[in-house]
Amino acid sequence: MQYSLVDYSQIDLGNRIDAEYYQPTYLHIQKKLLENNATPLKKFCSITGSAFYPAATHLYERGDLPFIRCVDCISYPIITTRQDNLFEKIPNDFAHENKNIKRLSKGEIVITKVGTPCYASIVHDIEAVALSRTVLGLKFIKNINPYYLVAFLRSKYGFLQLLRERELTIQFQLTLERVGNILVYTPINRRLEKLIADNFILFEEKQKNSENLNSQAQTLLLYELGLLSWQPKHRLAFVKNYSDAQQAGRMDAEYFQPKYEEIEKAIRSYKGGYSYIKDEFKQNKSTFKVDDKRTYHYVEIGDINVSSGEVAANPVEGAELPANAKRVLKKNDLVISKVRTYRGAIAIIDQDGYVGSGAFTVLHEEGRINKETLFTFLRSKPLLAWSLKPNTGTSYPVIVDEDILNLPIPLFSVDIQTQIQQKITESFNLRRQSKHLLECAKRAVEIAIEQDEQAAIRWLENELKETRGETVIRVNQQPKF
Repeated sequence: MQYSLVDYSQIDLGNRIDAEYYQPTYLHIQKKLLENNATPLKKFCSITGSAFYPAATHLYERGDLPFIRCVDCISYPIITTRQDNLFEKIPNDFAHENKNIKRLSKGEIVITKVGTPCYASIVHDIEAVALSRTVLGLKFIKNINPYYLVAFLRSKYGFLQLLRERELTIQFQLTLERVGNILVYTPINRRLEKLIADNFILFEEKQKNSENLNSQAQTLLLYELGLLSWQPKHRLAFVKNYSDAQQAGRMDAEYFQPKYEEIEKAIRSYKGGYSYIKDEFKQNKSTFKVDDKRTYHYVEIGDINVSSGEVAANPVEGAELPANAKRVLKKNDLVISKVRTYRGAIAIIDQDGYVGSGAFTVLHEEGRINKETLFTFLRSKPLLAWSLKPNTGTSYPVIVDEDILNLPIPLFSVDIQTQIQQKITESFNLRRQSKHLLECAKRAVEIAIEQDEQAAIRWLENELKETRGETVIRVNQQPKF
């Protein structure tokens, strides 16, 4: 059991008197920052927030201004044009006229306010973004490098302060005033700030190169299938035989959209032939008995980055695991979301020791198709469109294991599969390196506070030198056709 002894004179009765606020960890962090002459955040910037969230999604349909929500920041310390396909957007003129909508400019910072609060991200290369009411903004940042500030806010000295300052309401949330009062350590030696900023630039470079490799793998696969220029065309009217409906056991028009037939025809007419996923991959149907006292690394659908395929497992006590935690995930398993909301939540598990949601179909490579090729195939634009075909349900549409297992897959040549495998493998390596860089930036801040700035500079210089020295595939090289 942990406890703290706090003098009554040190308690601000107008602030917080709950025990949670005075946890030993929080008090230790406060003490270390005060010893290092830390300054309140509000001295470096103004803090703002919107009072707007669209009641109807029709605004998104004609949007051109990125509309930043909590979900856009948690896994992304840098908000960039690379994420353009992930952002919802609202009309620029609407945002300009609506006084409840606040904006940020390039170089300013977002902090998640509700949902999963306390994560900071910087607007990297976008001229302007609009804020939803689920985030806060730090504007007009001065006398401190904004990239360093993000690293500080994501380090334990920033993140745990934000966590401490959440309002203890039904939905924990941050307020402008409380965020403004958190303490920020400012390096005396500005070289540390510059090194951390360089670290973020290298992080972004590796993220971009990773995406380029992913894109090259997609291009190679779709060119081979003859679907490189494929665009979905939703037809309002078409004719099908009643016998087709009887055979499918479906009567809804969406199921018989001709665009799905185009995709399946391209697969079945592939020059190398085709097979079925069920014949090339083994389904992982494992189950396990939960130990209430054990900590598990749990992967649910929301833990898969739909943009990159990265996995972010969360530690969960056995007693807190949801009833749907059913699968023992193994290294090199391919997990595929069966829930429409998360189309594209497809990933290759990179280590043993995870358990996963039953809302995944879990497959293991054991045939003529390697897992990287299936990963690329299922995440391609035509196949993501196809995944809407077998949906069942209305308010919570899903597909089932059999829909995935019975999907035809082209028998790509060994050469094509090897090229795809190399690109996806290197893409994942670059992602791991970029995540390491982010951890280095945070750790350098902590070393500066706990030891001294010279120790932090030496450590970070060595880490950057090692990372820059790693050899990677040339990402500007186009696929061979």
